[in-house]
Amino acid sequence: MLVAGLPGAGKSTLLERLYRLRGDECGPVRIDGGWVIDSRQARNRWARMLRPVPARARVPLVNATHVCWIARAVLRGDGVVAHTRGTWPHILHLFAWMARRHGSQVHLVLIDVDPGTALAGQVARGRVVTTVTFARHVRRWGPLVRRAREGAVPPAATVTLLDRAQADGLRAIRLG
Repeated sequence: MLVAGLPGAGKSTLLERLYRLRGDECGPVRIDGGWVIDSRQARNRWARMLRPVPARARVPLVNATHVCWIARAVLRGDGVVAHTRGTWPHILHLFAWMARRHGSQVHLVLIDVDPGTALAGQVARGRVVTTVTFARHVRRWGPLVRRAREGAVPPAATVTLLDRAQADGLRAIRLG
């Protein structure tokens, strides 16, 4: 299960609320026989060691760590609920391919908020992506949401599209 949305849409907030994450975890969290993997865990993992390195220079290592943790769990055949960038189609295809190899499927939960709401979410959490990066996410997000409204986002087996109020009302994502 991949939870995707624009930066600031509320993916980490949703995972924190549903799985009682504290936000200071430094690795994937075992829940319900599977794993909850949030990108903040990878940032926390590298924070102390990379503190002198500028934040933008840390991003590739943090992203690679996050993707590797998800891939490792999928390749083991474990259930996963993970925060991911839905605007990276190559990553979605990679995870779907890995899941199929282990007799499983990828399911998407898309948190669809307008760009202004997402920007406000970034400011509120104190972590704002660059204007260029955000614009790229917004440009890719629109077509993804249109496909979701049509009922499919290949290669995901299912897609659930939520607005902010629906995401706030979500009470559980269960594995299995």
